[in-house]
Amino acid sequence: MLGLQHFTTSTDLVSVMESVFTQTHQWRWESVVLGSCFLFFLLLTRYLSKRNPKFFWISAAAPLTSVVLASLLVYLTHAENHGVQVIGYLKKGINPPSATSLEFSPPYIMIALKTGIITGVIALAEGIAVGRSFAMYKNYQIDGNKEMIAFGMMNIVGSLTSCYLTTGPFSRSAVNYNAGCKTAMSNVVMAIAVMITLLFLTPLFHYTPLVVLSAIIISAMLGLIDYEAAIHLWHVDKIDFCVCLGAYLGVVFGSVEIGLVVAVTISILRVLLFIARPRTTVLGNIPNSLVYRRVDQYPIAQSIPGIFILHIDAPIYFANASYLRERISRGIDDEEDALKTKGRTNLQYVILDLGAVGSIDTSGISMLEDLKKNLDRRGLQLVLANPGSEIMKKLDKSKVLEGIGHEWIFLTVAEAVGSCNFMLHTQKQADSNGTHDNMV
Repeated sequence: MLGLQHFTTSTDLVSVMESVFTQTHQWRWESVVLGSCFLFFLLLTRYLSKRNPKFFWISAAAPLTSVVLASLLVYLTHAENHGVQVIGYLKKGINPPSATSLEFSPPYIMIALKTGIITGVIALAEGIAVGRSFAMYKNYQIDGNKEMIAFGMMNIVGSLTSCYLTTGPFSRSAVNYNAGCKTAMSNVVMAIAVMITLLFLTPLFHYTPLVVLSAIIISAMLGLIDYEAAIHLWHVDKIDFCVCLGAYLGVVFGSVEIGLVVAVTISILRVLLFIARPRTTVLGNIPNSLVYRRVDQYPIAQSIPGIFILHIDAPIYFANASYLRERISRGIDDEEDALKTKGRTNLQYVILDLGAVGSIDTSGISMLEDLKKNLDRRGLQLVLANPGSEIMKKLDKSKVLEGIGHEWIFLTVAEAVGSCNFMLHTQKQADSNGTHDNMV
């Protein structure tokens, strides 16, 4: 856009800005004016197309129109002699197949394997990330496995015919999206157009200015910036916003690969944090029903006298077993202190709702075993509600189920509460009868 002859090959913002402002003496106003005019033209056509969908073809035809008009303008005005860079000479024709030139000898095959693995992983990650970003705009789903197979097959076949490395470039995808491409048939049309161009039309692109190609890419990129989606992420989920911001800053100040690594790292840390610090919530009964919900979410949910109900919202692994043990013990202590303050019935039953616990390992089993022993010392009974089949199998094989007692395993929280209430009522009657006999 500025007509610089020697520009940085780095893509980070710092390198680009340094290259731009350290060569201010080489800026060419001809390139700036030409690029700004065509950029304005492209943005105007997109705006008109969005205002009236019937004229979608205006935005679709704008890039090709810009290339033709810019080439004619440069040819008629000899702008290449005034600092406007052009494509220049292009070799005509298609390269011969390279299948017969492949080398599988040791010096080359190891280099190909190392380079192929690294570039393959990066290209696949970048291609899938770009595909998903466009899938959100178009409201469709992509399959990572199919994308990987497609990339692999294209590169295998392409390597036999001297094709360029195939991936999902963001700039070219943005241009396709901005032109209104709907299906993969656009790639077939593009490939045929490129083949016809290489065979017959390369001399016509000699005077095509590079600045108009820059304007096409810039206009396509501007259409993909969705700051409203970032604001929406901030209001909905702060961690997702951090993933978005980390990926953005990683790309701007580093590269696409660094942005992907930052985003994936933050996402993995979020998963690890969720596993290591699972949510535990106290449940209460909705009046006149058998439904039990979080007391902090439903103010009408009432606690059951003498019963403490705790819901565990994640699998129990070695990473969170100690944390859950502490959370459960702290919750029981807080509940007992609250009951003493209010002068209510002492706590006698602790119900763990395991409906959201999809799996458990040996550390989690040991945690339940230690919890059972701790509650027995405090005179409390451990009750399990809604454990899954995998949980039951492992508790049975580890003999922990025998220690808890099969009679203290229930399908639902409501059944567990009902049984505990029955035992409390029976115990009260027994205590009342014993007191009456002593008086007699």
